[in-house]
Amino acid sequence: MDKPNIVSLFAGAGGLDIGFRNAGFRAVYATDVWQVACDTLMANHMADEVACDDIRKIDFRRIADRHGPIDCVIGGPPCPPYSQTRHYLIGKADGLQDEKAGFAVPEYFRAIREIKPKVFFFENVDGFAFKTHREAFDFLEKESGKLGYQITYQVVNCADYGIPQTRKRFFCVGVRLGEGKAFSFPGATHSKEGKIPGTLPWTTCREAIGEFDNITEEEKLQRPGSKDYDLFVKIPPGDNYLYYTEKRGCKDPKFKWKSRYWTFLLKLSPDRPSWTLQASFSNNQGPFHWRNRFLRIEEAKRIQTFPDDYILTGDFKEQWRQIGNAVPSRMAEIIAAKIKEEYFDERRSSV
Repeated sequence: MDKPNIVSLFAGAGGLDIGFRNAGFRAVYATDVWQVACDTLMANHMADEVACDDIRKIDFRRIADRHGPIDCVIGGPPCPPYSQTRHYLIGKADGLQDEKAGFAVPEYFRAIREIKPKVFFFENVDGFAFKTHREAFDFLEKESGKLGYQITYQVVNCADYGIPQTRKRFFCVGVRLGEGKAFSFPGATHSKEGKIPGTLPWTTCREAIGEFDNITEEEKLQRPGSKDYDLFVKIPPGDNYLYYTEKRGCKDPKFKWKSRYWTFLLKLSPDRPSWTLQASFSNNQGPFHWRNRFLRIEEAKRIQTFPDDYILTGDFKEQWRQIGNAVPSRMAEIIAAKIKEEYFDERRSSV
């Protein structure tokens, strides 16, 4: 049979798109509002049509008419309104009330209403499932039911699926009523130190980026941590600014316990997965390499399981933002393969 087709919303650099393509889907349409990300999608030929536009201006009925019946819609609406720390920002609205991106989740479901795919895949940060963002979560549940979809959702730690990063994400798969049973997520294949029977140990940074275990003369001149660089270089791999707190036994504490973000002066350990890569490149917010340097784009791609030869357009910080915002492409492929097996496999569809 022909490859099932997809429409990709909020596509960014294409983390989801790579995974779905590798699993045997074909993207007929992908959209994002950021031109640099759209340039990346086009440079890698990720979709038949790439549109750089505000989602609120897109008529998805025309997309469905132009490309024929759409099998699957994928996308992760912008996540800052649902981040774990957002509700600590005084006077800053979050969730559906966010002034910059509160419209994104309703627009995602407008696309579902107009396209009427057989399956949809929705992704966001794990904070989306927190009680502090109940309004958006309730909207997802109610709108899915109203549009005729049965949903299955789960917060996934990507490290539990072999990704070299302890990155937690909220995944939701909706299946149109009458098209099959509710989706079931694939079981974890990995666990910390392989302690869960039948699983492998988490994939470590050494396995993912060990071949880059060097520091160039140019990198020696750079200063992660900026004014705290001299403190940073003495932090052991796998630790952060808490190394210099009284609670850790530091005789000359430089910081108070939990006075900074966890990522402040955070250094990778070669013996465990990376922590979540941040979307904004920073001089003092890690994770940084255990060789006391900034991570390279090549390493960020490995940690996010992007192909080595995947083209990223823009300058360094724009490339970093694209990678940091993405879903690990291998994680997307694992979910996409299960969706394809459950709802689009030729043998199953003929039963």
